[in-house]
Amino acid sequence: MPVSAKKTRRVVVLADSDTRWKWGALTARRLFPENTDIRLDGRLLRGRATPTARQLTEVGVPADSLREVTAAEFLRALGGEGTDEEPYDVVVLALVGGGVQAMLHGLAHAWRDRARRPVVVTGYVGVVYEKLADGLLLRHGADLVLANSLQDAERFRALYEGVGADASAVTEVALPFLGGAPYGKKDPRTVVFAAQPSVPATRADRAYLLDRLIGHARRHPGREVLLKLRSRPGEHTTHIEEVPYQKLAQHRELPANLRLVYGNMGEVLDRTDLLVTVSSTAALESLHRRIPTAVLTDLGVREALGNHHFVGSGCLASWDQLDAGHEPEPDARWVARQGVAAAGGAAYETAFDEARRRVGDLLAADGLPPLRPYYTPVTAPGYLPGVLARHHLAPDGGPLPGAPAADKAPGPVRRAVRRAALGAYRHGVQRVAPVIRRMGEL
Repeated sequence: MPVSAKKTRRVVVLADSDTRWKWGALTARRLFPENTDIRLDGRLLRGRATPTARQLTEVGVPADSLREVTAAEFLRALGGEGTDEEPYDVVVLALVGGGVQAMLHGLAHAWRDRARRPVVVTGYVGVVYEKLADGLLLRHGADLVLANSLQDAERFRALYEGVGADASAVTEVALPFLGGAPYGKKDPRTVVFAAQPSVPATRADRAYLLDRLIGHARRHPGREVLLKLRSRPGEHTTHIEEVPYQKLAQHRELPANLRLVYGNMGEVLDRTDLLVTVSSTAALESLHRRIPTAVLTDLGVREALGNHHFVGSGCLASWDQLDAGHEPEPDARWVARQGVAAAGGAAYETAFDEARRRVGDLLAADGLPPLRPYYTPVTAPGYLPGVLARHHLAPDGGPLPGAPAADKAPGPVRRAVRRAALGAYRHGVQRVAPVIRRMGEL
């Protein structure tokens, strides 16, 4: 039957970080017409970046149920073992590429004897500026592979077709978290630097950017300067943050008009007059609202920084230019190709129409074919087994012997051990690893 408000649609989002939960949950809601009754279940894949309660609160996207799971637990539940629950209509895989590939093979194995199965959707949480081929081929096999812009849709189809893979799943949408009131032109009294966990990577580069932000605040005492942080020390996001700005700031005297802030990016943008970043997806959120946006060139325009994605945007600028009062003017054609509706909201409101139509058609079909990822033991025998093994799956997608039990929640001892292990891992990433690297450079 067609999608309608008369039937509750059950959707489950499997996410492995706070930002991917935000993308997956908001995407799930936009895959159906506005009047559709949706039950949204969230499942957080247990791992190094599993979001904390604070991070989930900051994201601000509620669910009807939300809990941590292992890959084995998720696959067992989706396979229908030991549950009387009504099956899901849609599964959204909001994971890193390797996780998506593992779940596609795991779900194909779990559903091998089923006449009907849910629609499987995946995509990217933001700007795709690195590992395009690797990440995209790891997502192949889903019913819909969402592209956040016309530019991405064209690149995705070209890559799939170039390796002889079916490109029909590629569906153009837009980032689901764009929005907010359009910016009204005024003096740049609130300047926000949107920090990123892993860009730039080195202590020296991050210290340079912090010092330039401090310098900007001192040169413009009438401005409020905010350093927007992604996570607190010890928390992890999609990317590992080895040198948190908070720790660098502890060793500096900050001017009175410079503050470190957390919180929902949309709420911060509500009071932003100038957004500055190296390559954060926040730049697209800012451009969508027509807020003046600067993508820094101080450290070069390089693939490693991701700011090469903004070539042609009109937003590239240096701190010297911003200190002198420069305000970048975005290129309208570039902005339009990024799925950003800076000229008005109508295009953004219809951005998910094609995805909704395709989901509706798939749900109305008598049955869906088996999931068929591009990577198989035949096409990638030296790569795929390792990708699957990281999630305790065999090359055929079935569970490996000794995979973690998924029939019960971990007891208090297992939870305590896991917290200790995660704490040790994060301490190693943020404290020990940088020291070892510095010692290696002596």
